[in-house]
Amino acid sequence: MSGSIWERFPHDPRHPEHAPLRASDRDRDVVNDVLGAAYADGRLTPEELDERGDQVAQAKTLGELPPIIRDLVASSGATVPVVLDRRAEAESRYRQQRQQALWSFLTPTLICWVIYLATMAGGFPWPAFVMIGTGMHYVRLVTTREDSILSIERDLEKKERKKLEKQRRMRKWLPAPTGEQQDSPDDPRANQG
Repeated sequence: MSGSIWERFPHDPRHPEHAPLRASDRDRDVVNDVLGAAYADGRLTPEELDERGDQVAQAKTLGELPPIIRDLVASSGATVPVVLDRRAEAESRYRQQRQQALWSFLTPTLICWVIYLATMAGGFPWPAFVMIGTGMHYVRLVTTREDSILSIERDLEKKERKKLEKQRRMRKWLPAPTGEQQDSPDDPRANQG
């Protein structure tokens, strides 16, 4: 899955004929992926990420989206590998969830039908209730594939942001490159002396 970030849009928002078209949630997700990758790389501060995220949410047309990420994406349309890797990871996790949901459906269903057939074949088919209860999750995953993958992507992005934020906070406590300690006013070591 390589190529330009602009290829992920159904209509390239940089083209003048597409600029007045209404932006979809999918279009906004592409821009948010670029912002998330830039934040993960340390090219945006949390404040800038929030500000640009608000601009994305308020964007009504495709033409409003490119200026938000113009300084983050090469004009040649370079790829954003972090975003693509996140998408591939989300798809992989979706397949795992779907497979687990299928087994969670099949196992109790088959057990119940075997018990039913061995004990009271011809009576009320109560295993159908087990099929309905255990099959709903699987059916939901299969019918909402793209939404499920996007949800997993958002979760992965949140985890990346938390990890980066934790690393950023940890760097404040590490010694400065010159060998001097950066003391915090709350640090008990700062008062030793």
